[in-house]
Amino acid sequence: MAHGTKTGGRQKGTPNKVTQDVRKAVAGFVEGNVGKLQSWLNRVAKDDPAKAADLFVRVLEFHLPKLARTEIEGEIGINHDVTDKPMTPDEWEKQYADSLGAPSWSAESLN
Repeated sequence: MAHGTKTGGRQKGTPNKVTQDVRKAVAGFVEGNVGKLQSWLNRVAKDDPAKAADLFVRVLEFHLPKLARTEIEGEIGINHDVTDKPMTPDEWEKQYADSLGAPSWSAESLN
């Protein structure tokens, strides 16, 4: 086996079969016991609502995938003209159309 070179086993990105089976089993258990789970959480919540919430989140972690954090770098250009004068409906329409890159129209242009 060459150092640092993968020569056998699962291909990169192939899901682990045991993990898939465990997730399916937990999902089946949760789906089959939704009513019971709710009553169990209600009983725990009577004495300790925070613990009930924690238990609920812990069950969800087995059933729902965790979201990855994504960072976006760069500048966001925002252009604002500040005036004391309110915008007319036609000015609002033009600004909205400009923000979409669509042609603007006004009541006067239709006549």
